[in-house]
Amino acid sequence: GPREPAYIIAEMSGNHGQDFDRAVRIIHAMKESGADAIKLQTYTPDTITIPSDRPEFKIGKGTLWAGKNLHQLYGEAYTPWEWQPKLKKIADDIGIPLFSTPFDHTAVDFLENMQVPAYKIASFEIVDVGLISRVAATGKPLIISTGMATLEEITEAVEAARAAGNTQIALLKCTSA
Repeated sequence: GPREPAYIIAEMSGNHGQDFDRAVRIIHAMKESGADAIKLQTYTPDTITIPSDRPEFKIGKGTLWAGKNLHQLYGEAYTPWEWQPKLKKIADDIGIPLFSTPFDHTAVDFLENMQVPAYKIASFEIVDVGLISRVAATGKPLIISTGMATLEEITEAVEAARAAGNTQIALLKCTSA
């Protein structure tokens, strides 16, 4: 809000390279660098896509994953669920909040069991009103990325969160390509 300092959220994403010890080092580096919070993403390849080699699921040239399909990409990039409670405890122990972006209802249930303090909705998921309603119903602060959305879709997402009883909503303007 007005006169409040910037709140820096450090994103782990797939930077751990499927190495738990690296993920732990990243958490410590995030804290040491002055981040205010850490954000993960909670999905598995099977909860976010299907294994398909159709053109719509293939990754184009110019990236590390060129020629692979989305299922393969997410298999390399996801943060294993069994790590997440351990990573949250490490973050809690060093005094930095850790929360996540869920991509389906099973992820929300999992994160509720972890007692995360907040949630973020990815820009791609802003049209998943059911997911937004489920997250909003937790009563925890909700950050919604809007880069892929129209004004109507943003309005619908905010209305869904409010209808679920949540008024702790922050919108991010993140341009997606």
